[in-house]
Amino acid sequence: MTIQVADLSLNPPVFLAPLAGITDLPFRNLVQSFGAGLVVSEMVASQEMVQAKPGVREKAELGYGVEATAVQIAGREAHWMAEAARQIEANGARLIDINMGCPAKKVTSSSGAGAAGSALMKDLDHALTLIEAVVQAVDLPVTLKTRLGWDDALLNAPELARRAESAGIRMITIHGRTRCQFYKGRADWQAIANVSAAVDIPVIANGDITSSKKAAEALALSGAQGVMIGRGAQGRPWILAQVAHDLFGTPAPVIPLGKAFFDMVAGHYEAMLTFYGEELGLRVARKHLGWYMDEATTEPGLRRQVLTTRAPAEVLRLLPDALAGQAEVAA
Repeated sequence: MTIQVADLSLNPPVFLAPLAGITDLPFRNLVQSFGAGLVVSEMVASQEMVQAKPGVREKAELGYGVEATAVQIAGREAHWMAEAARQIEANGARLIDINMGCPAKKVTSSSGAGAAGSALMKDLDHALTLIEAVVQAVDLPVTLKTRLGWDDALLNAPELARRAESAGIRMITIHGRTRCQFYKGRADWQAIANVSAAVDIPVIANGDITSSKKAAEALALSGAQGVMIGRGAQGRPWILAQVAHDLFGTPAPVIPLGKAFFDMVAGHYEAMLTFYGEELGLRVARKHLGWYMDEATTEPGLRRQVLTTRAPAEVLRLLPDALAGQAEVAA
């Protein structure tokens, strides 16, 4: 099944969600190596991006010019949103995604650079000025990611979706929670069906999708055309390809076991060190190594050694033993 977004064909309709501090370029590249219809950059604040004049690493981080990559922007002022969109287009991006779903307090609060993300669901008129500014600023297709609403008393995603479609949005992703739920409770895939019924553009279901079984259930309940997986990919970069195979008949991924799992993790680790430099790379890598060791049920003492050593060579020396249990767990 292919989702058509303007001139872009997104296939399979299993996408990687943007996750701050996680879906960086090395991780997106790894997920894409197994197979994904779309990956999305970490959210970038529009005003900060325009004013900071990003360097080479920051530009690479956004995935300019990379096939099946969306660059996600956030903000609360139409001027900066439009300027960021123009900069992104000029750098060769293929798709822009607007974030109106981030629940973080520093994003949604009215002070500082806040009142963005899911806070925009409290003021749809203002939200539409931002959408219109971005759509009118570029020739690229623009998509939107949001939530069911601000809280249980304000479930206005269907209205936002209708108005966004009229303004030129080409696809919308709905996380099946309100902002006030953050990531607690369970995603309500059934509630996404109200959005699917409200628009003719593709709708993507997001939230708590961690397996093929859950993806199938989310599609059935939501009426969506595809799914977006976030936290379910942590430590399992092949999960999107596995879901795509089980639901849409794409080639099955070769899930790495034993030495192949170590080789994948070591390659990801070295890619992070190369991309960020050793000092920052060591810090960024720890969470990913932790998720990989979760997969391998690594013994706590050895896990602690891997995560606390500051010498990359020592990390690589410890990893074969730290990850040895993964093949047995997978079996």
